[in-house]
Amino acid sequence: MNAEVLAKAFLAGAGNLDAKKEWINELNVFPVPDGDTGTNMSMTIQSAAKEVQNLDKPDMKSLAKAISSGSLRGARGNSGVILSQLFRGFTKVIASYETVDVQILSEAFQKAVETAYKAVMKPKEGTILTVAKGMANRASELSEETEDLIYFGEEIIKEGDLVLKKTPEMLPVLKQAGVVDSGGQGLMQVMKGALDALKGKEIKYTAGNADSSESTGSSYNIDAQAEMDIKFAYCTQFLIMTEKPMTDAKEQELKAYLESIGDSIVVVSDDEIVKVHVHTNDPGMAMQKGLSYGSLTTIIIENMKLERDEKVTALKEKEMQSAEIPAAQTAPAEIAQEPPKEMGFLSVSVGDGLNEIFKGLGADSIIEGGQTMNPSTEDMLNAVEKINAETVFILPNNKNIILAANQVASLSDDKKVIVIPTKTIPQGITALINYIPDSPPNENEARMNEEISHVKTGQLTYAVRDTVIDDKEIRQNDYMGIGDHGIISVGQDLRATAMDMVRQLIDEESSLVSIYYGEDCKEEDANEISARISEEFPEIEVEVNEGGQPIYYYIVSVE
Repeated sequence: MNAEVLAKAFLAGAGNLDAKKEWINELNVFPVPDGDTGTNMSMTIQSAAKEVQNLDKPDMKSLAKAISSGSLRGARGNSGVILSQLFRGFTKVIASYETVDVQILSEAFQKAVETAYKAVMKPKEGTILTVAKGMANRASELSEETEDLIYFGEEIIKEGDLVLKKTPEMLPVLKQAGVVDSGGQGLMQVMKGALDALKGKEIKYTAGNADSSESTGSSYNIDAQAEMDIKFAYCTQFLIMTEKPMTDAKEQELKAYLESIGDSIVVVSDDEIVKVHVHTNDPGMAMQKGLSYGSLTTIIIENMKLERDEKVTALKEKEMQSAEIPAAQTAPAEIAQEPPKEMGFLSVSVGDGLNEIFKGLGADSIIEGGQTMNPSTEDMLNAVEKINAETVFILPNNKNIILAANQVASLSDDKKVIVIPTKTIPQGITALINYIPDSPPNENEARMNEEISHVKTGQLTYAVRDTVIDDKEIRQNDYMGIGDHGIISVGQDLRATAMDMVRQLIDEESSLVSIYYGEDCKEEDANEISARISEEFPEIEVEVNEGGQPIYYYIVSVE
């Protein structure tokens, strides 16, 4: 194979994985429930695929760099990071050749597995790593037997499928859940797509192409999945931008620290970029450690307990469905584009109630996201491009999203993008309330920035572990009120802790308290807190709104 043929094989593998991602997502509940494995792996390989597609006439060296760099920068989730490392090791070997044969591919497979195992702090057998190792070992055997690339590929895939079927016997949690390893299944779809291309098949991959031998069937043990304990709640990922490559000693130091606060640790260094993945109950500690090595970017934090519960609910609903979904109706004819308006708004929000509030205040587009789900720059750029306005204001509504939002301004070709640096949902709401359509964009920007500085925010959630922060002793499952600059109230009674948080926020200049109650709270409970505030602070107006947000029982703003 020359570089052109290998590039086509890689893109076909990416296409097959993308087509099967939702099917693979259904397998992903354990052992690494961080996001959706199919989606994460697809986003990882698609990032590399974009780099490959941008190559005009690739040689093996440029192809190798595109695959390695693209997959690392786009790596999402545990399996996505491991997939990027398999590509990294593979491309280290092929980069030195103009063409590759069975012998070189065998060496590349071995290097891929070696690199991936090295990146993982405590490799688990029964995962994507085991499937990759099985194929690499078979490749080594075949390199002594054949020079036929097609036969070589077919036999490797047979071995990969065989190892994949054995993964439930290697990891009891998979057997109990009634699934094979999702990461391993994703890797097999890449391999099968690549082999199709080598055989000269022109296939338009679809989710329906999964054959009966690959079907997940209805063997899910949904109750077992629902009852499984998740020791570390937050899947935390970020890139560290360093001034020079990280030394092996520093890499081991970082891994050792992450091991002290979590598991599922993957740390990968590549030039001046370090990719970090860890499951932990304190993402802030992981990021603080990362900052000691350089600046952070592409920060993603996901609540795996919520993701697990949503996945189980979806599986139960699917199991209950007996009727086929009606075929989609033909889309209506495209309506002629109206002339663009002067200004529009993109807001990041989560929760049906909060989304409706933003829409009611004039937001043109809502991106789901927040503390545990940070949308990417690309997500926001795509949303901005769909807003029919000359100037688009972005309301990140979370301090972890502001940096990614700022990148949109430099990437948008035909629109002016202004980021209002809202760090909380209440600041975003205040910004929209103070928008005046008749004022020019620069005046609106100045006004909104001024007004959000007067908003104080409190958010009430619960502790996932014992700790001491800001001289406050916190026990697991305690309620915590988090203010703009740290924890301001702790307690074991939800309403009492909420009231204590509000007292910390109110001062002599305060005139309005707004309460947004979350999906785990009832309106009557929020109204009771409102009544207590009115009784204690009769001069202050209090309003209650349905937020519907996860994780936070109450979001409170004081103005």
